[in-house]
Amino acid sequence: MARIALFGGHGKVALHLERLLADAGHETSAFIRNPDHADDIRAAGATPVVADVEKLGIAEITDLVRGHDAVVWSAGAGGGDPARTYAVDRDAAIASMTAAQEAGVRRYVMVSYFGSRPDHGVPEDNPFHAYAEAKAAADTHLRGTDLEWTILGPSALTLDPPTGRIEIEGYGASEGSQVSRADVAAVIAAVLERPETAGRTIEFNNGDVPIDDALDALR
Repeated sequence: MARIALFGGHGKVALHLERLLADAGHETSAFIRNPDHADDIRAAGATPVVADVEKLGIAEITDLVRGHDAVVWSAGAGGGDPARTYAVDRDAAIASMTAAQEAGVRRYVMVSYFGSRPDHGVPEDNPFHAYAEAKAAADTHLRGTDLEWTILGPSALTLDPPTGRIEIEGYGASEGSQVSRADVAAVIAAVLERPETAGRTIEFNNGDVPIDDALDALR
């Protein structure tokens, strides 16, 4: 059994993940801004923790993650306001990495997106620009830490039922496809069980290969 600290605990991916982790016997602390979401978190098998990481300092976030075995960042501002996008997707994400280091939580899984990189090519007048900039900065910072990190880059997210099958960039996947949120959650759960995925960026779509087999092929 592991204890997982999950940021963005009421997101659609996160709610799927909480159920998977509970079924596997793990304990999840799901951090949420809105206390009205607590019952949904409990129903998914996790423990709700009301904490607005956008407004917390590193010391407070360190206290949140201390005693856990892994941190999963699945939070996001949801687009719209660029200032809030930078505050959550870049600044709060980076603060959580520092907090994990200070709390001695070595394992860190970042949910990014397929194509996240400093030269993302999104024009400044595109509404997606702030998100692309924020995620590139957070991912770059994470790669420079001494955490046992894995960055996951799912393609466009859908609400389709889980398939249990993916394709990974470099193994047949290309940018511009899609993947169900339920399958993204399954990939997160799988890499948490696989310390050998530390230090890897895994970009993926839905595909034809069972998730475990696709991850096995990375070895």
